[in-house]
Amino acid sequence: MAIIDFVINNQIHLQAVPPDWPGGFWWHWLFFTVVIIGFVLTLVMGVIYIERRGMGRMQSRLGPNRTGPFGLLQPVADAVKVLLKENIVPVAADKVVHWLAPVIAFAPALMIFAVIPFQNGALLADLNIGILYVVAISSVTTIGVFMAGWGSSNKYSLLGAMRNVAAVVSYEIPLVLAIVGVVLIAGSLSLNQIVLAQNIPFILLQPLGFLLFFAAGCAEINRSPFDLMEADSEIVAGFHTEYSGMKFAMFYLVEYAEAVAIAAIITTLFLAGWKGPLLPPWLWFIIKVLVVFFAMVWTRTTLPRIRIDQLMAFAWKFLFPLALINLVITAIQVLAWPTALPWITIIINLAIMAILVLIWSKFFFKLGWGRIEV
Repeated sequence: MAIIDFVINNQIHLQAVPPDWPGGFWWHWLFFTVVIIGFVLTLVMGVIYIERRGMGRMQSRLGPNRTGPFGLLQPVADAVKVLLKENIVPVAADKVVHWLAPVIAFAPALMIFAVIPFQNGALLADLNIGILYVVAISSVTTIGVFMAGWGSSNKYSLLGAMRNVAAVVSYEIPLVLAIVGVVLIAGSLSLNQIVLAQNIPFILLQPLGFLLFFAAGCAEINRSPFDLMEADSEIVAGFHTEYSGMKFAMFYLVEYAEAVAIAAIITTLFLAGWKGPLLPPWLWFIIKVLVVFFAMVWTRTTLPRIRIDQLMAFAWKFLFPLALINLVITAIQVLAWPTALPWITIIINLAIMAILVLIWSKFFFKLGWGRIEV
């Protein structure tokens, strides 16, 4: 009987339908599907504009300012332009793989948002393994990228795709280890429950975990300074060299949709999600997502691109050992204070982060600019 009750309760938990929701499960599914698609597409156009204007200011130039007031319609104009471009497929390309690649790369970027709560209970599915679902589904994009490189029948495209796969495999490990620290404190894999557990934002309790997740997340989605797949001086334009028109637009959309997804995950795991005073919860969530994305723009404008050997060394020699140390420290703290971590741990963890980053960068890990090591 206990097993049956557990299964029934688990199914109800997975559906995430409140008892008073009009129409039940299917209306809930339809409503949040439309919300997710609209949210992602709207925010992608918004962050493209923010990035171009923000980088313009940081680089002492204007950025787009001609189409629409303050250049607000520039993303729309770019979308129309790309739709009118000719779709060119190389003669030697695998036509089916070439066509499927952008579709397979784009779908997971939307599916991630199925378990991300916009406010308490406002999500498509409150999976009790939500963060595990995010990690699993986000890796599918890599398959689409590799299909694009291989199906194009272009050695530079294949090289760019293989670099992408190597980066994702390498940076997935410290990224997941950073997530485990959050899960240990929250005691749940559900993203909604993780937000509810944050009476103190986990960025204060897990500052090193946040730093590791931010760096590994930017590397996984090819954000600068890790954007070696588009290092023009080395491999032309990476895996999408042979793409044009709408197919190229989908890869472009994937890049920014993944950036929004990483910002949303960071907001949920480390910035207390929708929580905040005065403003509506969903508005707090969007504000925090935009703040995290602006940090990504800031790093892109500030830091130079690193080499491929430095990219791999940074994952395995810097992020990975620090992620292991952070996990051990978090486990000890959770065992020492099983109910809730006290405020003193904020000071302790900030000091640990500063000391570890300083010591590791000074004595154990150096990128180096002369000798190339693989």
